[in-house]
Amino acid sequence: MAPARIIHTPEEISRIRRAAAVTAQVRDALAQLAHPGMTTFELDMLAGDLIKRTGGKSAFKGYYGYPGNICISMNDTVVHGIGSPDQLITENDIVSIDVGVSIDGAIGDTAATLSFKEPDADVKRLLQGTEESLMCGIAAARGGAFVRDISAAVEKCARKHRLAIVREYVGHGCGIKLHEPPQIPNFTGGGKGARLDPGMVICIEPMLNLGTDAVKLDRNDNWTVRTRDGKWSAHFEHMILITENEPEILTWQKTM
Repeated sequence: MAPARIIHTPEEISRIRRAAAVTAQVRDALAQLAHPGMTTFELDMLAGDLIKRTGGKSAFKGYYGYPGNICISMNDTVVHGIGSPDQLITENDIVSIDVGVSIDGAIGDTAATLSFKEPDADVKRLLQGTEESLMCGIAAARGGAFVRDISAAVEKCARKHRLAIVREYVGHGCGIKLHEPPQIPNFTGGGKGARLDPGMVICIEPMLNLGTDAVKLDRNDNWTVRTRDGKWSAHFEHMILITENEPEILTWQKTM
């Protein structure tokens, strides 16, 4: 039996394209407005206001009980960090913002990791290597290829930058629901995965670490995922429409 996947209709793709565009707008506005001296709770409240202005709502808030408007993950936090009034952003931090917007029965999902000053060599390698790994994965997401081709491209680029690949959390289909099949790992293993055919919408999202790939779940909130060794992590994510030829990046700036 072929791996599960969803082929969206042209009408659905139209709605998904809009949802992705407004989500990218929120992401980029937050990247401009986030600054040292604010708390991650203030950043989350700002995100909630920006999402409300789009006419949509947070795709994350209330999802399996998640309490925030967006996921805010600082330094050694990999994913699913929750904004807190006790967590102050400084110029020395890096902050991942993962944004999801639900609007008109469709979902947008995208992430980026921000820095506030020129990073040191290792952090620069982390940020550039994670974003480059995302773009390598996107380049491999062509109609007729397979999920494994994306995974192999991300993995090769991450290894080139000497970055560890988080294995417990992966990319996914997205569009009408936040998480749809297929899963999109950032590493190879097993079979070829689902075939990539026009009409599929997927999120490719490398989560890469400076140290080991080992992570741990915060048992106090049961959401926040941190690196086990305390070294820093980065996360970048784009939403992609599979076409007959080149993939279309739905959360690219051109969609704004």
